[in-house]
Amino acid sequence: MIWFSLSKMGPDSRAALWENIKTADPFWIGVSLLLGFVSHFIRAYRWKYLLEPLGCHPRLANSFMAVMVAYVANLGIPRSGEVLRAVTIARYEKVRFEQAFGTIISERVADLILLITVVATAFALQSGNLLNYFESQQVNPLWAVLAIAIGFAGLLIAIRVIRYSKNRLLQKINTFLLGILDGTKSILKMKRKGAFIFQTLLIWIFYILMFWVIKYAVPNMEETPWGTIMVAFVAGSFSMSTTNGGLGIFPYPLIIGAVFAFSGIPQEQGEAYGWVIWGSQTVLNIIIGGASFLLLPILNAKK
Repeated sequence: MIWFSLSKMGPDSRAALWENIKTADPFWIGVSLLLGFVSHFIRAYRWKYLLEPLGCHPRLANSFMAVMVAYVANLGIPRSGEVLRAVTIARYEKVRFEQAFGTIISERVADLILLITVVATAFALQSGNLLNYFESQQVNPLWAVLAIAIGFAGLLIAIRVIRYSKNRLLQKINTFLLGILDGTKSILKMKRKGAFIFQTLLIWIFYILMFWVIKYAVPNMEETPWGTIMVAFVAGSFSMSTTNGGLGIFPYPLIIGAVFAFSGIPQEQGEAYGWVIWGSQTVLNIIIGGASFLLLPILNAKK
């Protein structure tokens, strides 16, 4: 996918893109990597608040390595990391897989609330430009809201059918879903809700900051307005969540480049921004996640 996206560029555009990447300031890339690492660490630490009501008190090392393993897995199959993360912590700590997976769902719900807040902020900062764009493309944003509502209604109907069915297979699925629900409810039972909320805010603040500081790394991006940065961050977040780690059909760097181009920034600079942030964070996740694959069984050999 990397080769395919680059092969579609002309020689001059490719040369300009490479020049912007080569001249990126390594200091600010390092700052972005540090912010990303801290956000992953906080995510691992925050997880213990959800696991404690289930009687699980995981070692921080196991929690952190399970999170990093998940990031690596997502590079292969989208969202498979959440499953592998639950499998990993269930293997080395005293918690059932479905309960661990339920806590991850609760975690994602909290993250979704923050993402919606960020989206609303980005839309408020760039509402005029975005509405003009939707109008020019004859796109009605309400259709997206309607599609989400229909999907949610269908999910509720499916859950109700599974819950009251007498079919043996559906009953097994219902038992499994109840285990997940038990894990999901841990967010209501945890003692330190304030700490959980504070750390959730910190995670997203670090996410935004690790994206924002790259404007000081890529040449001629220092004056990029805050509103444009926020819209690019939101677009990149959706790209990461709907693809295998930012690749797939809509590669992260191309999405970032398109958003910046929409705001009048040369596409080569915008895509360089995307390649620098995506490339550096992906390498960090591969290195730490790969090391975690190797270290988990070694550090838990007695278990």
